[in-house]
Amino acid sequence: MFGTNRSSVEQRLLRAWYGDRWWLVFLRPLSWLFDRSVTLRRRRLQAKFQGAAFAVPVAVVGNISVGGSGKTPFIIALVKALATKGIVVGIVSRGYGGRAKAYPLSVSPDTKVDDCGDEPRLLALELAHLNCPIVVDPKRVAAVQHLLASHSVDIVLSDDGLQHYRMHRDIEIALIDGHRGLGNGRTLPAGPLREPPQRLSEVDFTLINGPSDIKGIDTDGLISLQPSVFRHLASNKCIAPIDWDQSKAVHAVAAIGNPQRFAASLESLGLEVSLHGKNDHKVLTRCDLNFGDQLPVIITGKDAVKLVEPAPENLWVLEVEMVLDTQFVDCFIKRANLDKS
Repeated sequence: MFGTNRSSVEQRLLRAWYGDRWWLVFLRPLSWLFDRSVTLRRRRLQAKFQGAAFAVPVAVVGNISVGGSGKTPFIIALVKALATKGIVVGIVSRGYGGRAKAYPLSVSPDTKVDDCGDEPRLLALELAHLNCPIVVDPKRVAAVQHLLASHSVDIVLSDDGLQHYRMHRDIEIALIDGHRGLGNGRTLPAGPLREPPQRLSEVDFTLINGPSDIKGIDTDGLISLQPSVFRHLASNKCIAPIDWDQSKAVHAVAAIGNPQRFAASLESLGLEVSLHGKNDHKVLTRCDLNFGDQLPVIITGKDAVKLVEPAPENLWVLEVEMVLDTQFVDCFIKRANLDKS
């Protein structure tokens, strides 16, 4: 079992929601009000905006729960899978954490993470070889319009935005963390859900990232994150997990939605992990990476793109890749009317 440090309020709430702590019962009346509010909001906005289609299909990749579910690596894998079939993809994002001087903002590998946010920057780096256009804007409709005015694509993927009902969408994909499931099954603030579980019956695809034995959820396929290589940040040297020749005892620092999943991935490689979970999207500093010893410190690819200080000699990043169900990819192409065969 991996160790953990004293965590933030965000991490404590996540543990409470997914562990169904007894004191959450006092928040249930607020959750009932939240349920009704989000349902009425969705119906109102869908009636107003759904149907205002764009020139190409728009597919939203999101979730109904708070905490990470693997959206960014999923989008990377889906773009690559579609590219092998000659399908050109564009991506839009809210750009959480970015503070650009003007929007819409086209993102390249050279765009500063302070402008675009960590996830769009990671997407740009991973998909640069495919010339996949990426546009961020807090108003996703404006992002889609800007992308389509500037690039010729077959489909647009929205990184997150399942609850952004001001944007018309043709396909909805909901991802679920297989280890966490839907937590205690309640909406905020008594649980981790942004919308009631029944919302999953309305999306086009529900995919589970990890174990599939989640009661009450009909899945359209399984996806999984697989460790790829360890990359030494200072030298950019890469080694396969099987060739890891550093200390088995390591520090893991993760400012992502589910730091525990990152620690579990490292443990699956035979490492003894001391986990230091941070709030999602936090920019890591040297203080966050210094533990008074020379043990290897391992971070995620999402955190690596945010580093602005020189990398310590003991800093590594675990690169991962998402494995998709080929049957899902075929069904997605058919659902989007993108079959070019």
